[in-house]
Amino acid sequence: MKKLVAICAALLTTAILAFQVISTSAQQTNAPQGPPRGGAVRGPGIEALAMDDHTGFEAIFDGKTLKGWDGNLDAWRVENETIIGESTAEKPLKANTFLIWRGGLPGDFELKLDYRINSTNSGVQYRSAELPDVGRWVLKGYQADIDFANQYTGQLYEERGRGFLAMRGQMTHLQPGKKRVIANLRTSDDLKALIKTNDWNQLHIIARGNRLTHILNGHLMAEAVDDDPAARSMGGLIGFQMHTGPPMKVEYRNIWLKNL
Repeated sequence: MKKLVAICAALLTTAILAFQVISTSAQQTNAPQGPPRGGAVRGPGIEALAMDDHTGFEAIFDGKTLKGWDGNLDAWRVENETIIGESTAEKPLKANTFLIWRGGLPGDFELKLDYRINSTNSGVQYRSAELPDVGRWVLKGYQADIDFANQYTGQLYEERGRGFLAMRGQMTHLQPGKKRVIANLRTSDDLKALIKTNDWNQLHIIARGNRLTHILNGHLMAEAVDDDPAARSMGGLIGFQMHTGPPMKVEYRNIWLKNL
């Protein structure tokens, strides 16, 4: 009899444990589920992209004057809270000229601005240096390239230096006498489709140490790691380019800088 009672007790205990397992499993199955990993715009703890976020930035253009900027006033002016560089058939450019920000020599920084161009070529210089022996308002150094045809827009170019450093869609590693693609971001044509022609675009440059990043309309365009100590620059001037060629008009507005 005692043996029978023990067997019954064991069976009852097993049944209770099985019921608890099934109940717990059902609760877990019916519990609210979070978004699938990678299925949302942002991951846990990562804020969504905010292109107009200027936290920690300072405006380096007052929207009214060229105070703090230096350039050929026959080529540059301010209208409607916008810096305008313009050449005409009557006033062509004989050489590339730059509007230079005189507020400092940023090293590690983020720069955000809007631009619009209607012809030929322009660019945003950074960590650059003047070449007074070549001419007034002439810069050499890193450039976030801009052109109306968007053949080169978004790439990293070095004005009066090593030339093409990272084409649109590339991440490159720069070493003395050597440039090497280490990753393909997206195809150049895919990225080109994200650029607005003859309309406003937002350019975002991040320079941190020897890493240089170009972002356009919230999309990564080009990046380079510059491990060429003799050729690289770790700080310098910011400026806007007007290029020789047919008559052109380039506009810049909403210019924000954050030192890192």
